[in-house]
Amino acid sequence: MSITWVLTSEDVARIRFAFSPMWELVASLRTLQQPARQSIHLPWLKAVRPRLAGLDLSELLALVPPSGYLADFITPPPDTPMPDFDAELDRVRRTHPELARIEAARLRDTNPDVIARFTADPEAGVARVADALEAYWEACFAEFWPRVYALLERDVLRRSRQLAQGGARELFAGLGPSVRWTGERLLIDRPYCEAGRLHGDGLVLVPSAFYWPAVAVMTAPYQSMLVYPVQGVGTLWEQGPPPAPGALAALIGRSRAQILLALAEPATTTALATRMALTPGAVSQHLGVLSGGGLAVGMRVGKSVVYRRTLAGDMLAGPDHSRQA
Repeated sequence: MSITWVLTSEDVARIRFAFSPMWELVASLRTLQQPARQSIHLPWLKAVRPRLAGLDLSELLALVPPSGYLADFITPPPDTPMPDFDAELDRVRRTHPELARIEAARLRDTNPDVIARFTADPEAGVARVADALEAYWEACFAEFWPRVYALLERDVLRRSRQLAQGGARELFAGLGPSVRWTGERLLIDRPYCEAGRLHGDGLVLVPSAFYWPAVAVMTAPYQSMLVYPVQGVGTLWEQGPPPAPGALAALIGRSRAQILLALAEPATTTALATRMALTPGAVSQHLGVLSGGGLAVGMRVGKSVVYRRTLAGDMLAGPDHSRQA
């Protein structure tokens, strides 16, 4: 079975990308409940399990069961390309109580007592859930977010380039086997069927590491959103920067060689600093040298400057480290 969405030319023109720390945080609750389904995240699980003892996640886990529907109000579609957690948490806190009550009631079979308490006073329930999300973020996720952020950022930049160069057909063809594009209809394999047009607000595409390898959708009364599995999730918990070949490191220095190899995918200074375990200032200096030597170039994307390798940089990095489409 599949969802069928009809996309008008206006919808296609209004496709945009974003990623969401709140979505990743909420999706990670399913990873906690079903570790075997996402064994790729075992390094994270091992690190955070000792920290769970001091948290009360009972209400969150009732709203986010191991599979099936989860309460939409705790994962509002991102309204900017790169929202921060505090802004998204504030949107959760401002959820209308009646909407939260309706969504929670759909989950009454998951944990009847907890859901009954929530629906009896949804305003207080929303406040408790927001507080629990904040505590869970601080204890188990904030320290790992820069690593996840860098992976999602690379994916968004890659997909944006695909959309610009190959249009919707090439973009949707790369989102995984669960998504098919016919030229007018977007078919999304899901365990239920829903058909119709979007709601005139375009479509937000959101990569996810912690919902990987599945897809998810949201629609009215929310912004239409498709969550798809991020590429390169297997590299998420690798330690340290990519190795620098000896000859290249001898030529331009080890740190600059590592940065040049990392620029196989466009990235910001902040993302590179996180991956390289260097300060943003040091990365900025190395990028200045690489740019001055014609090996990298910066381009503005929204409020950020994104760096990529030039053709000369690709050639120096060698065929084994060429850019992927």
